[in-house]
Amino acid sequence: MSRLRCASLPQADPGREPIGNQAFAAWIGRATRAWAALAEHNATGSPLSEQHVLVASGVQFAYAAAQPVLRGADLTARPGRLTCLLGPNGSGKTTLLRCLLGQLRPSGGSIVVDGRNVGAYGPRQLARLIAYVPQFPTSAFAFTVRQIVLMGRFAHGGALGIAGRQDRAVAEEAMKMTQTLHLADRTLEELSGGEAQRVMIARALAQQPWIVLLDEPTSHLDLRNQLLIYRMMGRLAHDWGVAVVCVSHDINVASRFADELVLMRDGRVVAAGPPVETIRADVLEATYDVPVELLAAPDGGVPLVRAK
Repeated sequence: MSRLRCASLPQADPGREPIGNQAFAAWIGRATRAWAALAEHNATGSPLSEQHVLVASGVQFAYAAAQPVLRGADLTARPGRLTCLLGPNGSGKTTLLRCLLGQLRPSGGSIVVDGRNVGAYGPRQLARLIAYVPQFPTSAFAFTVRQIVLMGRFAHGGALGIAGRQDRAVAEEAMKMTQTLHLADRTLEELSGGEAQRVMIARALAQQPWIVLLDEPTSHLDLRNQLLIYRMMGRLAHDWGVAVVCVSHDINVASRFADELVLMRDGRVVAAGPPVETIRADVLEATYDVPVELLAAPDGGVPLVRAK
């Protein structure tokens, strides 16, 4: 396990305005417990709790019998860590994400969270554990941002049009976290790509999940919005104790922010581990089938990757 950044543990700050919503205050408390368990494991080697850990083992899947997409993929997502899935187009990243969500049923292997197979959960039960942010934010109707975020309260009994005070309070806090509260009365079609993606993240946060899965959340975004989204994912993991899994095509940005990289090719995991261990020429060339050059990073950290 890579070195823990225990400095990220949330502490009481008298200079910050407290979050008045009790549900969000309890959610913040998860981070302290998650990081304490990870810190103890790092220091003593004691077993980690398997609570709210998503484990995919030997996952196999095929859209057609003769065309397997996943060929025994493994992935573990733990609270307090940001994991990025990398690999060429067609390597199975999005398909694996859909299997983790329970949208697709694997033909082999297992996907377990809290000791139960993902397929054994009902929609509301699973939504309280796992939230999903799609690659392309869309809405079939002209819902406002506030209404879209409130849809995330489905998992807790609230619903659009009959949301209670608690649901509205949680939705407002989610919009504050994602810097979208000022957009609350606008529709998705009126927003930029970066704004719309932050709204989708706010909807996911309104579910108050333990695990957040994002499918290429920074595709087609400018550099500023890419960094904003990655910093937001980092905060979810490191300050809020959420297990975050993100599909990405940007090796350099992902390796800067991720705690763990999982590199896939042809439905298999080529390598998995901290960026300092996985950003190697031999690993990347085996993954992408192109020669690469590693350049020294200005800060002396993980090398920058450039295709030759």
